Amino acid sequence: MGKYRIAASPRLLPDGLFAAQVSIASGQGSACTARVIRFDSAFSTQAAATDYALEQGIDWVQDATRLRARPN
Repeated sequence: MGKYRIAASPRLLPDGLFAAQVSIASGQGSACTARVIRFDSAFSTQAAATDYALEQGIDWVQDATRLRARPN
């Protein structure tokens, strides 16, 4: 999404549910920054956890982009 790379990586929990997490990266080489966001919610399927993580990652990028575009 633009200069950001968003990747969901759901985790299987001991109870058989899935936890959502998303990685958001930007830049290249030594100028690369990345963050991983983990969510407390548990999902019954891997697909549901993936969808949720991607939606949250996209929302985070849109918010970050909006804040940078705002004039001072």
